[in-house]
Amino acid sequence: MLRAFSTAATGMTAQQVMVDVTANNLANINTNGFKRSQVDFQDLLYIKMREPGTEVSSGIKSPTGMEIGSGVRVASTVKVFGTGELMNTGRNLDVAITGDGFLQVSMPDGSTKYTRDGALQQGANGELVTTSGYFIEPAITIPTDAVAVNIGTDGGVNITTASGTQSVVGNIQLARFPNPSGLSSEGDNLLAESEASGTPTTGTPGENGIGSIQPGFLEKSNVQMITELINLITAQRAYETNSRAIRAADEMLRKAIQIARF
Repeated sequence: MLRAFSTAATGMTAQQVMVDVTANNLANINTNGFKRSQVDFQDLLYIKMREPGTEVSSGIKSPTGMEIGSGVRVASTVKVFGTGELMNTGRNLDVAITGDGFLQVSMPDGSTKYTRDGALQQGANGELVTTSGYFIEPAITIPTDAVAVNIGTDGGVNITTASGTQSVVGNIQLARFPNPSGLSSEGDNLLAESEASGTPTTGTPGENGIGSIQPGFLEKSNVQMITELINLITAQRAYETNSRAIRAADEMLRKAIQIARF
């Protein structure tokens, strides 16, 4: 009976994590390039009271065993890299990635981070930067005399000067990972390479399995409000049910103590 207390408590703890993850998904429903997370659960160890196939009498073996579980635990939170809705902004520096791939971002400490947020900006000296001001890698600088900037589906940054001269000042490269779900979330719409993600492969958009670039669009979050609300209600109900299991076990224990007093 006392085992029910700890078992139900693990369920309540697990559902708290589910609510936390769902709340973060909903909070980022309008974040560019955000990928929703899902929670994976695992059952805990089992107490084997009788193994399946145990001989219950001469020549007769039990077809089933008897085991009692110890509850549940959160195994991991996994990012789901489904493509979000593409929103037409009409802005020349906005790019959406269709398919696999991440923009590479150069950090002040020399490291490289990765993002799906294609809301690019032009820095004070013409550099292409993220909304937080980090440089895109490889670095691309737009000349001051450029009057028009267009980004192609292959990542080529094309400019037109006041004299009408057209040229390509750089190419946006994308990075692709063997296991993107293994990337570490860093905030600022940035992800970092980890041992689980594998080593990135960089290349031209649209080639060698790397996604292409859709200029003038932004990829929105892939969070679906209906799905998250259902998850939230399910977690809440599961939490309540586990708390009832604790109350039921407490009531049974109370009655057992009362019987022992007589």
